[in-house]
Formats: sequence, C-alpha cells, structure tokens
Amino acid sequence: MKTGTIVKVSGPLVVAKDMDEANIFDVVKVGVQGLIGEIIEMREDRASIQVYEETAGVGPGDPVITTGEPLSIELGPGLIESMFDGIQRPLNAMQEESGSQFLKKGIAVKSLDRKRIWEFKPTAKVGDEVSAGDIVGTVQETPVVLHKIMVPPGLKGKIKEIKAGSFNITETVYVLETEKGDKELTLMQKWPARKGRPFKSKLNPIEPMVTGQRVIDTFFPVAKGGAAAVPGPFGAGKTVVQHQIAKWGDTEIVIYVGCGERGNEMTDVLNEFPELKDPRTGESLMKRTVLIANTSNMPVAAREACMYTGVTMAEYFRDMGYSVSIMADSTSRWAEALREMSGRLEEMPGDEGYPAYLGSRLADYYERAGKVVCLGSEGREGAITAIGAVSPAGGDLSEPVTQSTLRIVKVFWGLDDQLAYQRHFPAIDWLSSYSLYQDTIDQWMDKEIAGDWSRLRVKAMTLLQEEASLQEIVRLVGIDSLSEGDRLKLEVAKSVREDYLQQNAFHEIDTYASLKKQYRMLKLILLFEDEAIKALKKGVYLSNILSLDVRDKIARSKYIGEDELSKIDDISIEVKKEIARLISEGGVLDA
Repeated sequence: MKTGTIVKVSGPLVVAKDMDEANIFDVVKVGVQGLIGEIIEMREDRASIQVYEETAGVGPGDPVITTGEPLSIELGPGLIESMFDGIQRPLNAMQEESGSQFLKKGIAVKSLDRKRIWEFKPTAKVGDEVSAGDIVGTVQETPVVLHKIMVPPGLKGKIKEIKAGSFNITETVYVLETEKGDKELTLMQKWPARKGRPFKSKLNPIEPMVTGQRVIDTFFPVAKGGAAAVPGPFGAGKTVVQHQIAKWGDTEIVIYVGCGERGNEMTDVLNEFPELKDPRTGESLMKRTVLIANTSNMPVAAREACMYTGVTMAEYFRDMGYSVSIMADSTSRWAEALREMSGRLEEMPGDEGYPAYLGSRLADYYERAGKVVCLGSEGREGAITAIGAVSPAGGDLSEPVTQSTLRIVKVFWGLDDQLAYQRHFPAIDWLSSYSLYQDTIDQWMDKEIAGDWSRLRVKAMTLLQEEASLQEIVRLVGIDSLSEGDRLKLEVAKSVREDYLQQNAFHEIDTYASLKKQYRMLKLILLFEDEAIKALKKGVYLSNILSLDVRDKIARSKYIGEDELSKIDDISIEVKKEIARLISEGGVLDA
C-alpha cells in the first residue's frame, strides 16, 4: 500500500500528492480517521479523491493510503432483506457500531455479515468441469429466494473438492483446480461496481413486465429487460408509482435505490416494505428486496456511487437467471452529485452546469439493464428492468437530465401536476407519454391474453385523443354545439379516464389489476360505446342512454376482485340488454 499526503481539501474533494503508484478508481483511506474515498482523476503524482464521508477535520499534511483495489461490491447470501448505504455499508451494523443515531466517521464495517451461518447444498460434484457462471450449489436465503452459488467470472476448471453443510460467507466450500493452480472459493464473490458483469449475449425483450397498473400495462408497457423513466414535478406521484411497481411488478428480485431523496421518504419505504404482503408469495415484500439508502443529507460523493452499487447487485441476481427490477429514486439527485464533483474538479461545465459527460454516464447505467443469456452451461436467461425517477426543477422536462434520459430509455411515463391536483392518480399524462415497446408487446398480448387486445387499446387511445380535441371546442363555444355522437365520445372518454386509468393505490382491490381484468374492463367500457352508437342511430335520445343504471356498475367494475371476473362479463350482458330495451322502446321516452 502506498501513502500520499493531502495538499488540498474542497468539501468532498481531496487532492493528494505522491500518489504516482495509485490508479484511477482505486479506493483510498483518507486522513487519520481512514475515511473511505475513491480516486477520480490523476494528474502526474497528484490524485483527486472523492470522499464518501464528511471531510470536516481533514486538512493538508494528513496521510492518504491507497488499497490498490477499485470500489467493489460483496455479492453473496445476506444481500436480500438488507439495507445498505451508497457504498454498500450495512446501516444496521453501522448503527450498532456507532451506538447512536448519528454514524461515526471512518467507521469500518463489512458489507455482508461474516458471522451468519448458511446451509449450502452442492449441486455439482468432484470431477465436474465448470466455467464462469456455472451453478455449483444453492443456499435458501429467504423463504422465496434460492441463492445460487456460481463460479465467479474469469474462472474455469475441475472441481477438486466440494463440501455440504453450514458455513459463513468466508469459509471455503469448494476448491477449483485451474491452470494457475488450486483456487479456494467461498459463498461470496466481489465485483467492481463501475464495471458491468459479463454475459453470453443480449436478447430482444418481448415480454411485458406486468405492473398491475392499468395506465402502464395497457397504454405504456415496459418490457422485462427494458428501461423506463418517470419524470415529473414535486408532488406528482413519482415515488408512489415506483412503490407500486416494486410491490406488484412480476419480477423475482427488487432493488430499491433511494438516491438523494428526503429521509422521511426512505423511512416510509423502510416501514412499509416489511409490512407489505407480497402478492406473489404471501411473504413480506422484504423477503425479495434489497434497499440502498443514500438520503439528501448523506455525503454527496456516495450518492454518485449508489447507482452503481444497486445495478451491480441487480446483475448478480440476473446472472442466477432471475428477473430483477431496479428502482432509482431519483436520477436527478444523482446527476446533481455529478455536477457538484465536476465543479470541484474545475471541469468545463455543460448545459445548466452539468458535466459534459452526463449523457454517457446515464447511458452507462441504463445500458446495464436488459434481457440476457447468462454465463454458464445451463443457458439461463435473466433480465434487469430499470425504472428511474427524474425530478426536473420546476417540472421543466426540457432540462438536461430529463432529455439525456429520454434519449436512452424506451418508455416515458410523464407525470402531470395538473392531473395530480385533480386527484387523478397515477398522474401519468396519456397524451405525452409513450412506449417504444408497444408494437412488440401488442403482439404478445394478442397471443397470450386476447386476440383483440391491441385493437381495443388503439380504440381507447384514439378516444382519449379525440376527447382532447373536442374539449377545445367545448371551451370555445360550449357543449351544446356538439352532436350527440361527439357528446357520447366525451362521456365514454371520461369513463376511460375515471373508471379505467384512475387507480387507487391504497384500495385493497383497486391497487392491482391483472391483465385479464384489464382486458375485461376495457372491453366493457368500449362495448357500452358500441351499443350506445347503435341506439343513437335507431333514434334513442342520448340522455336516455346516459341515465342507465348499468353505467354505475361499469364505473364500479374496478372494485371487482380477481376471483370474480365473471361479474364483469355479467355487466356486459346487462349493457346489451338495457340498450336493446331502449331501442325496442323507440327512444321516445325522454329521461
């Protein structure tokens, strides 16, 4: 290890001399307290270091010791149900070490618990030829997550010895005979956070990640292995949307990264997630969740690292063949950390002071999402779906972080503060949002759910777009200027908005809607329009049609449970009967 000397301290940025033997991205220990830092720039023998802790008390002349290793993440049993800070220090263990609610500076805690014992069951045997990614055994980490122990990337050989039984993560469980000699391996492996883990090949994502949120699944779906952005102003509901996707999304592992968010929001996550019952397994949602908390009052440098910490963990579980969703809330706070460090490095600023490499750093993160064929002889497939919240200042979607993100991701869920003020949640604007996976997922839906899914979706979206045009006319000359056919369109579009798109995240039934329920609900609303048009052509008054009691049943169909979907079909039959009755009466009785 090489020792240097501090010559300058500027907030979280420390400059040290005599560091000619160090490398960029090496982790270093700064000052007499041994604060953790990372070299981000080298100029001759001077290293610029971003320190992941408060630098008060550090001054020129203090020592800097390089470890010679990049910032690496410990991967193994013990990740699930844990809560880490931005550089994978377990917050619970740090609190126990500090003995107070405020964490001590320079505290050194191992990322994964060395004392905890795990039951290892080998699946490989002595003499087996294995290579990177091959599964040699399993550990039942939680009731719902089977942790697969894989050969680390870059290794291959013959298994010389393999054990079964109870071990901690540092004890040798198998010995690999390689060309460079025997290698003793444990339940844990380490991987550099800023480097993507290898895979065999990338696949085209074609299957939707079902979220149970109707506006997303029907109109703006995200594929498993895709990337989505949720930009919106303060109070529009970005965090609730991410919470809903974390809870209801049909992925097996959830990584939730609180990046620079308010402490009370992370507190809500910490309090709610353990109590939420996972609809997939019946267990606590935390049994398949990893939390990374880097709140707005934590050191800014660690905020920049927390995104890489989270996506490295996601890649590890992806390599096991799992479908993983990673939530980043929010990437704007991460970009602000980049901007602050760039300013202290005296780099040339780009738009609004952000560094010129903002777009490439965002791309580095989002490109680590995707559906892949994993390393290993089994040909496993794994997927990472990345969903990033963006918090543009003042709700201005033309600012650099939003625009750079939209150039990379394929799904845009634009949150509208006006919808939020009207208490319409999720406040996703159906006129500005889009999904570039739509055509692919339409084909999947038509094949797997119903043959006319895409036709109904297009019809409903056309109705919403026509409503926006008609509302302009109504504002100018009043609703009386519209024909009865156009007024019917407004009523049906209102039903799509209020009865279908609007969804109560806190209602026991309405919080989640399966694809089958979504299809039945949308078909019911559009069936009413089709039948009403027939009645109008037969001379039935629009007021008679709109006064039918069955319309209230259509509105309340969202509260029908998943085990009672046949009731929606019954309402469809009732709609046809009621409209037929009006037609038979000739429409002469005005309600």
